[in-house]
Amino acid sequence: MRTADVDILMVPGWLGCEPDHWQSRWVRNLKTAKLIGEEDWATPDKDKWAGNIIKEVAATSRPTVIVAHSVGVIAVVHAALELPKGAVAGAFLVSAADIDNAQRWPVTQGYMWPDEGFGFTPIPLQALPCPAVLISSSDDPYCQQTRARHFAAAWCCDFVDVGPAGHITTASGFGPWPDGLLRFGTFLAQLGP
Repeated sequence: MRTADVDILMVPGWLGCEPDHWQSRWVRNLKTAKLIGEEDWATPDKDKWAGNIIKEVAATSRPTVIVAHSVGVIAVVHAALELPKGAVAGAFLVSAADIDNAQRWPVTQGYMWPDEGFGFTPIPLQALPCPAVLISSSDDPYCQQTRARHFAAAWCCDFVDVGPAGHITTASGFGPWPDGLLRFGTFLAQLGP
């Protein structure tokens, strides 16, 4: 598959993604990409966010590929429990946020993730209903890599360690993220013609 052959649904993390974030750039540069919004990025509701993903998947007319980052990965995993097998061609998951251990997270743009977790906890650990890859950084402050490997195994997805890259955000030096775009292209090619 090529980007022109699929509907790409971008699912940002908690607090959304700023204009220079790689997801924002991909939405601007990939004609088939669409950002899935959230009503309140600072205090997201798990059921509404997962519902938005399910609704957007149902509205696509071509094979659907989800690209999620951070808490968006966890929203996708929650939504996947309700998606029929075959509804999504693939999921490209980047820097899954370990919501179950959010008390270890740094303050983010002046916010702290609350103990009640906005309904996202516990993180589902069922196999995803589509091929998927989890991209992880060895020094991600939002998820220890041992936990990321655990998620990948539980979700039955491939695991890619990109080395020390922080949370793979603009703040950690990944605005354009050309290597990520190459990895995404390789992932699409693996999904088929």
